[in-house]
This record gives sequence, C-alpha cells and structure tokens, in this order.
Amino acid sequence: MSGKTLVPPEATSQGVTPRPASAKPTQGTAFMQRLHRERARSGPLFLMALPGLLVLFTFSYLPLPDMILAFKDFKAAQGVWGSRWVGLTNFQFLFGTGTAWRIIRNTLFLNSLFIVATLVASLALATLLNEISDSFFARIYQSILFFPYFVSYVIVGYFVFIFLSSDNGVVNHVLQNVGRQPVNWFNQPSYWPIILTLVTLWHNLGYYTVIYLAGIIAINPEYYEAARIDGATKWQEIRYIMLPLIRPLIIINVLLAVGRIFFANFDLFINVTRQQGALLPTTDVIDTYVYRTLTTLGNFNMASAAGLFQAVAGFVLVVLANWIVRRVDADQALF
Repeated sequence: MSGKTLVPPEATSQGVTPRPASAKPTQGTAFMQRLHRERARSGPLFLMALPGLLVLFTFSYLPLPDMILAFKDFKAAQGVWGSRWVGLTNFQFLFGTGTAWRIIRNTLFLNSLFIVATLVASLALATLLNEISDSFFARIYQSILFFPYFVSYVIVGYFVFIFLSSDNGVVNHVLQNVGRQPVNWFNQPSYWPIILTLVTLWHNLGYYTVIYLAGIIAINPEYYEAARIDGATKWQEIRYIMLPLIRPLIIINVLLAVGRIFFANFDLFINVTRQQGALLPTTDVIDTYVYRTLTTLGNFNMASAAGLFQAVAGFVLVVLANWIVRRVDADQALF
C-alpha cells in the first residue's frame, strides 16, 4: 500500500472512489468557485444597475446603426437602408451655411461659461459650508442648495418668464422703481449668455457643491492641524491642502463636462428661452438646431449629420483633454 492518506471509509462504503486527501481542485473548479463567490457578492449591485443599463442600451446603443442616415438621402418610403447613399453631402451642406458655425460657437461658448462658473462657485460654496461647525445648520443649507436640482426646467422656464416678462416682470418693475427704462429681455440676445449662466448656476450649484463638499470632508483633519501648528492661514490651508487633495475629483468632473461640451442642455435652451427667434444669435445651439430641423423641416439627414458630428467631436475632446491631463500628471488621467 502507498503511503498516501485516503478519504474516510464512509465514502468507500457508498461506492465513492477514494482519492488522496492532498489532491487539490482543478483550475476550472477553482474558477467556478471564484465566479460563484463574486456573483453572490456583487449580484445585488448588478441587479440594482440593471434598469439603468437597459435604458442606456435602449437609447444609446440600439439607435447606433441608424446613424448611417447622416450619409444618406433619407426617404420614408425607401426606409433607412434602402435610401440613396450620398456620402458627405449632408456634412458639406451643414458646414456650408453660416448656421453651423453659429451653433457650434454658441454651444462651445455657453457650455464653457457654465463649466467655469459652476466649478468656481461650487468649490467656493463647498469651502464655506465646510467651515460651518454646527452640523444641523450645515444640513439645512445643503438641502436648500440641493433642492433646485430637482426642479423641472419647465418650471424654471416659468420662473424666468415671471422675472423677465416685459409687461409685468419683477426685474422691470425694479428697474422702473429706480428710474430706469424697462428692458424687453426676450428681444435682446446680448443679455442671454449671462442669464442662462445664472439659471444654470441656480439649478446645478447645489449638486456640485455637495459632491465637492463630500471630497473636502474626506480629507484627514490631521493635515489641517499640522498646517495650523506651522502657522498656516486659512487661505494657505485651502491652497496647499484642500485643493491639491480634491484635485482628482475636480479633474474627473471637468473631463466629464468637457466630454459633453457639444451637448447642450436641451431643456434649458428650449424652456427658458421660450424658443424666441430673436434670441437665436446667442442661444441657438446644436441640440436646438437638430430639434428645429426635425420639427419644422422634417430633414432627418441634416439632423443625423449634426448629431453625429456632436458625438464624434465630444469623443475627440475627451481624449484630447485626458491626454493633456496625462502629460501634466499621469496619475490624474482617467485612462
């Protein structure tokens, strides 16, 4: 008999072939065991994410084959795949008009304003909230700031109209009370970059403030204590401790915003501007142009071409911004 230890005799009595006790599971068995443990641990999380994944797949991936409309002369009777192929003709027509450059300029300019204003204001407000020692009042302030984020832009549009109406607007009443002439706000496009920036700040400031506040709270307080012992001022604590430690969070948010810089907030521009033709020189963006092209002209080709350009340009900007971050600090890059 060999010197190997066999399994207990109870197993052999039931007809099971004895095997050495020192034998190890096969690689396939070990993989299945790890898979089972991972499924048991992460299964509820995947189940929670399933509705969001289905929405993402339905509205972002299923329509992808139809982007071929940008290269075709679409006829409803012939269908998407039966319509005549025209190559880059739709893009040539799109960029051959002054409208294309206007909507691109407005989209980039306004979204850049929104990104910079929101970043600066939310960081400043998060810093101030972090200085509130009373947690009860801090939670109240956070709730007040966060509440506008849940307000529909349809309601926001009515709020703005109440304030800026040329006849009974609150702002015009204030101007008249101080001896100034009322302004027809919905007929003056030059004012609207600032108006839209203020509306965006009011709506989104609380959301980003809470994000940055969470990052600030996560900083180890021992860093601040050591800085105070060395005689650092509050501004020095912010500059040399807080901002460097939440820089990864700032970079992620900025990169995500840059990735969608060609995608304007459709609800904002449709509901707040009330689709006034006089405001188009400064408020017409790619999203509103696509919507107007579809609803007024029924031109699916041009709308698809503009949408495809929007997606490709956004992807290129994300890659470019990430490359710049990688050149400056490789550890902060997303990929």
